[in-house]
Amino acid sequence: MSSEIFKEYEGKLPLPILEKAKELTKKYKLEGSKLKRALERIYQEYENSKIEPGEAIGIVTAESFGEPATQMTLNVFHFAGVSEMNITAGLPRLIEILDARKEASTPLMEVYLKKKYSTPAKVKEIAAKLRGYTLKDIVSEFSLDFANLSVITKLNRNILKNIEISPKVVVEKLKEELKNVEIEQAGDKIILSLKLSKEEEFKVTDLYKLKEKCKETYIHGVKGVTQVLPMKVHEEYVIFCAGSNLKDVLNMEEVDAKRVRTNNISEIAKVLGIEAARQAIIDEALKVIKEQGLDIDMRHIMFIADAMTRTGKIRGVTRTGITKTKESVLAKASFETPLHYLIQATIKGEKDSLTSVVENVMLNQPVPVGTGLPGLVVKIEGTKSLNSKSPSKETQKNDSNTTEN
Repeated sequence: MSSEIFKEYEGKLPLPILEKAKELTKKYKLEGSKLKRALERIYQEYENSKIEPGEAIGIVTAESFGEPATQMTLNVFHFAGVSEMNITAGLPRLIEILDARKEASTPLMEVYLKKKYSTPAKVKEIAAKLRGYTLKDIVSEFSLDFANLSVITKLNRNILKNIEISPKVVVEKLKEELKNVEIEQAGDKIILSLKLSKEEEFKVTDLYKLKEKCKETYIHGVKGVTQVLPMKVHEEYVIFCAGSNLKDVLNMEEVDAKRVRTNNISEIAKVLGIEAARQAIIDEALKVIKEQGLDIDMRHIMFIADAMTRTGKIRGVTRTGITKTKESVLAKASFETPLHYLIQATIKGEKDSLTSVVENVMLNQPVPVGTGLPGLVVKIEGTKSLNSKSPSKETQKNDSNTTEN
């Protein structure tokens, strides 16, 4: 019975709303007439939430974001009292999201674990595996030997013991990453020597370049993760990571891949696709707004996310982002760099169909929003063709009334 009632609303309501309605009605045991009334109420609410045709939603959305944004604070705060883990919040974070920055200023991951690994001992072990270590993190001293064209590093045994790796592992990693370099181990020291052919001339800068390159070579853990902080959240352990490397973390056996989160939206698009990136834009924007105690209608955020991702790539609300993808030549020329767009349009012979607001304002024409959107066609009854006889006075009078009406 209930399945038949739900079928009536297929096509009327979006699938996610119907699925949510099924969950809730099952939870509260609604059947028959009660279920019908509930679905009808949901349908009415959905219809009432739709915008009117011709509504200037772009302007309304811009105003809805712009006004509350002026009340935002400029926040960068420490996470849980750990100075190494900073989080950008407030207006700077909102600007990052809407500008579609390639890298977040303070990348952060929340790593959830599978149930069998969510124990104090296991969490500590997994956190150690997540923390990325470069050579400079495990070396106490770097020195240059110009006579032998080599860089000499002295390993910190205490750090190696904590992360449970041996000098041999360090040497193997360096050999994988560094080409044309001879690597030798002598106790706590690792010697990296340049390989030069007879034709090559030695330059002092080459030795300095080798030193800087080997410093940044990853030896252990997940690349990009600079700090880890295991915390207990709602009866389970979560590992908060400063830095982000979604692809490598998702491949870890202990990690619950369905719940791993990162605030790097570009990385989400690259690893999980554009739909996941769209949802991330919505989630991150909502998070910033709620933290600031502001209230913006969800539909405005969804609209911006749709506009930013509609081409299949993330485009910021900037001159080189959304503005560049506009079809109208005049609309593109109205923002910061008019000559560039006008010259390109002239060379290519582009046409402007004048379908949006900006170009019509520039030409002093009615804009195609609100009452300016539809064209009005009036059919006048009682008119005769030019070849027919002149209408009687009575017919003329009726035509006049019809026209006035």
